[in-house]
This record gives sequence, C-alpha cells and structure tokens, in this order.
Amino acid sequence: MDAPWTWFHQRHGADVVTVRRPGDRAGTEADAGCTTVPRSPIAVQVADCAPVAFADRAGVVGVAHAGWRGLAAGVLERTLDTMAALGAAAPVAVLGPCIRPDRYEFGQEDLDALTGRLGEEIRAVTATGAPALDLPGAVRAVLSRLGVELSAEIGGCTAAEADRYWSHRARGERERQAMVVWIDEP
Repeated sequence: MDAPWTWFHQRHGADVVTVRRPGDRAGTEADAGCTTVPRSPIAVQVADCAPVAFADRAGVVGVAHAGWRGLAAGVLERTLDTMAALGAAAPVAVLGPCIRPDRYEFGQEDLDALTGRLGEEIRAVTATGAPALDLPGAVRAVLSRLGVELSAEIGGCTAAEADRYWSHRARGERERQAMVVWIDEP
C-alpha cells in the first residue's frame, strides 16, 4: 500500500490507539490500533507473539500484538472495546503465525497466573515435557469468551520454521513479521 503506515513501539501491554488518518500515531508506544479511515494501514510486528487482525462489516479494522503479557493485560479486550466505540458490532478475527506450545517453554508461576485468568486449556507441555503456554490457544480462549469468531488461523510456528519466520525466543533474531490491516476505498 502506498499510503503512510502506522506502526508502534510495542511494549507487550494493552495500549490501543485510534488511527484517524494515514500514518497517524506512527511510532506511538502501543500494542494495538484501530481505524475506520480507508487507506490507513496499521501494522504490528511479531517474532513469536501472536498477531491478531480484526474486521467488522461496519467498516472498522484493528490489529493487536498479543504476547502473554499483553493477553494478561487485556490487549484483545481493549482492542475490541476500541473497535466497538468506533461502531463495530460483530468483528471477526484472524490469528497469524506465532510460537506453538511444543516450542514455548514457560515458567510454572507465570503459567499458573495466566491459566487463572484465561483457563486451563492454555496449559501445555513442550516436546521435551517442560511446562508450556499454548499461545494460539490463549488467543482462541479470549476470543471465545468474548464471542468473537476466529474466521481464520494462518498457522505456522515461528520457532520451528526458520525458513519462513523469525523467532526471537528460538534463535535470538531481531527481525520481525508484520500483520497489516487496512480498509480499501469504497
């Protein structure tokens, strides 16, 4: 897209911005953004966290960077609240590639706290039997609880597929994938 993009200094939190024109709020500290403005692309960048895109027939789109800290802080809920404030009534979601549980060893204390908030179904084990977080399962759990349809899951494991994705956790890579949303001109 040839319009200016909005991208964020992501902090693994739950800050959501509303983009009011192409390139608006670029570089803001946030982990999600929403807009109703055509040709205003919004991007989140991930290396293992889950990128989640949202769209609503009312002409509202959003995108969120959902790592475990963001999920714990409510980044998906806040993104959907912002979309609702912009007129969204029944958004659907798309989950992009992220780290999968067989590669995502996770501290037991943090896992216990997160399962207390999101449910036991997000508890998993790695390929070696260590405690793990099912990050895509955590996204699914939040969306299900909120009544949001997950219309597509792109799949792929950022840690396991070095030929397709970057992974900070598995390989210490600094590069990132991006998930971008925008509204075409009517």
